[in-house]
Amino acid sequence: MQGIQLGMIRKVLVCSPRFPRLCSSSKINKQVFHGYACLPRLWCSIASTTALPNSPSSFSTSTTTRKHSEALIYNKHGEPSHVIRMESQELPELGEFGVRVKMLAAPVNPSDINMVQGTYAILPELPAVGGNEGVGEVLEVGNKVTSLSPGDWVIPADAGLGTWRTEAVYNEKTLTKVPHDIPLVCAATLSVNPFTAYRMLHDFETLQPGDTVIQNAANSAVGQAVIQLGTALGIRTVNVVRDRPDFQMLEDRLISIGADYVVTEETLRKPEMKDLFKSALIFNDIKLRGFWMTQWKKDQPHDSSQLNEMISRLCDLFRAKKLSAPLHTEVPFKEFKIALEASMKPFVSCKQILKM
Repeated sequence: MQGIQLGMIRKVLVCSPRFPRLCSSSKINKQVFHGYACLPRLWCSIASTTALPNSPSSFSTSTTTRKHSEALIYNKHGEPSHVIRMESQELPELGEFGVRVKMLAAPVNPSDINMVQGTYAILPELPAVGGNEGVGEVLEVGNKVTSLSPGDWVIPADAGLGTWRTEAVYNEKTLTKVPHDIPLVCAATLSVNPFTAYRMLHDFETLQPGDTVIQNAANSAVGQAVIQLGTALGIRTVNVVRDRPDFQMLEDRLISIGADYVVTEETLRKPEMKDLFKSALIFNDIKLRGFWMTQWKKDQPHDSSQLNEMISRLCDLFRAKKLSAPLHTEVPFKEFKIALEASMKPFVSCKQILKM
């Protein structure tokens, strides 16, 4: 890691989405080492029967004429390109607390793929609509809905809502209002990666300007958010990525959004780096913590103040152009297979965004 002196690193927060692997291979300096993104697969069996609201079968039916939407539905677990089909879906009646939403855009995230494959920590009842993140516009509300109005932009309040569809009727409580003066793709990708990056930088260690954060998988969407939020906070970032043929292009991209250092995993395997991290692990009281944004929301179901503050601060950064959406490709909804296949290619640094 040329140019980094041990004395420069006064405080280090280590971020990693490849949690189980790093438990045995990465030893870094100072107080907190915690992971994000996918949970260990052994948890899947514990929560695999958890029902989520993206099941088409959970919607009410009626003999009256209903509106329809197009949805990406899977009836069994497996590889997304094999099990997901676009189907017409009848919308339920609005009801007193219902909100009819026109989906505008929704990303394809690793957790979405894992859920379709059946390997994620929480799984919906089948058949299910894919997608856990996205932004939509409110078209109509029930007569007892108080927090939303037609024209509002909304994002899922939690995972499992089923966002890969053109329209849906959701319960008011399952939606969170967001400003509609931020870029559409920023809103569509707000609730997973920027939320995760924000909480990790604020909840586990009191970081000050000049402190250093080390993260791996730095080219991921959450890694890009960590870099940009760190820059806004005056925090340096050391960003580890897998070896790849286009490393120079990736390094230039990450530096352009604020990365201080970009290094490969191979660099960290050098003997001098191993010795440095081994000493830091033993003598600097590193703590290992897992982090999952879904669990964070579950831990405070009746307190929305922190969530609203986080949304406000992140949207301010979007407006100030200090935070941007991850590198992405917009794909028309009907061409969803292209997005699914692209999202599963190795060394992917480009988020696939479905445009409805």
